[in-house]
Amino acid sequence: MAATRGALVDAVGALPEAVNPLALSLNECPFAPLPAVRSAMAASFDVVNRYPEFLPERLRSLIAAHVGLSDDQVVIGIGATGVIMQVLHAVTSPGDTMVMSAPTFDGYPIFAHMARLRPVTVPLDVHGHHDLDAMADAAADARVVVVCRPHNPTGTVEPAADVERFLARVPADTVVVLDEAYVEFLSPDHRIDAAGLVARFGNLVVVRTFSKAYGLAGLRIGYGFCAPELARTLWAMQLPFGIPVSGLVAVAASYDAESQLRQRIRVIAAERRYLRMRLRALGVYSTDGHANFVYLPEAARGWRDVFDRAGLQVRHYADGGVRITVGGRPSTRAVLRAVIAATD
Repeated sequence: MAATRGALVDAVGALPEAVNPLALSLNECPFAPLPAVRSAMAASFDVVNRYPEFLPERLRSLIAAHVGLSDDQVVIGIGATGVIMQVLHAVTSPGDTMVMSAPTFDGYPIFAHMARLRPVTVPLDVHGHHDLDAMADAAADARVVVVCRPHNPTGTVEPAADVERFLARVPADTVVVLDEAYVEFLSPDHRIDAAGLVARFGNLVVVRTFSKAYGLAGLRIGYGFCAPELARTLWAMQLPFGIPVSGLVAVAASYDAESQLRQRIRVIAAERRYLRMRLRALGVYSTDGHANFVYLPEAARGWRDVFDRAGLQVRHYADGGVRITVGGRPSTRAVLRAVIAATD
């Protein structure tokens, strides 16, 4: 075992971030895959000498059945990022406009650059929420507009009624990407009927991933769903042989073990509440987040120096805010020690 661990360190230069309690920048799940998922993946190793399906039809059917949609409404990507790039390649041309919030998920400006789009950013409001009215105004001249729910990096959630009003205002020829990468962390009262919205708005694509709550970030499996007509356009961008068999069996095993998955989500949510409570007791404000991270927007505190001195890997933003992944209790203690040291 020691030799294997040493070989891994030599191969990648350092231990994987998932085993490092100070690595809190990528919103990874702090737990190893569920036992049933690990067993299923191990069994799939016997067929790695064979190509996977040319197109991921079986995974598409599995996800469609789980979400409650028809197969022809689902597309598969190499992570949620892969799905978003499929959308951009399918519906945009160089020079088109892509609207997003600021701050937002780091990937969106990169994707816009890769697709040769013109990014237009709309600042969040003072509470870390989307300004949906301003985004709808900007969408009038855009080809694509992206809304995160829960938002990355603030973790905030727009009310379902506000999202519906926003969708009603966006032109029918502007594609709306509703990024639900963290949807599994939402409590039932914050969930939105995404399948129902897709039935009503033919320009809406809902994007999800198995990288966050499901803890399968290393397998790079994402999916999107939308109206059948739009899905046919996106499916034409499906990468052949793009999803390994291990991805298919991991998703199937994850669905079979959903009760265990929900328990893990409850543990992460409880740790998030604990971290926010302790930070609040120290006089540190965080946004009302509903994902597996907390966001500290108080730029004047100089968060970069605070966390860099403690050796913590967190995500910093241009406005001085910082996003901290919720890990296990050792990670939480490390965050709190860094904040306390900065206030002594």
